[in-house]
Amino acid sequence: QVQLVESGGGLVQPGGSLRLSCVVSGKFYNLPTMGWYRQVPGNQPEFVAAMASGGGSNYHDSAKGRFSISRDNAKNTVYLQMNSLKPEDTTVNYCYVNVRKNASRPSEDYWGQGTQVTVSS
Repeated sequence: QVQLVESGGGLVQPGGSLRLSCVVSGKFYNLPTMGWYRQVPGNQPEFVAAMASGGGSNYHDSAKGRFSISRDNAKNTVYLQMNSLKPEDTTVNYCYVNVRKNASRPSEDYWGQGTQVTVSS
């Protein structure tokens, strides 16, 4: 079974920084895409950023210039460095991973349990 474990959320003052991590464990062939969504209660999940195994990345407009996604393929880990945080960044952030369990099967999406980010003075 594939499992995702997130960490790094918490309370930070406006203008501060946090680094989220998501470690993927289990048996799989590869992880084509790793990324992050966030969700405010009552709203639809919002894409934040994603990175392909080859290093290509994309961001939501609200994250460009402030957030940076990276991944360590050897550790099956994806990170989200969040800088210049604003109160409107207060959300639950979810890691997602596109998993290919073997070379002949299509990939599947897995989600983490979510980590709370609160930006407040």
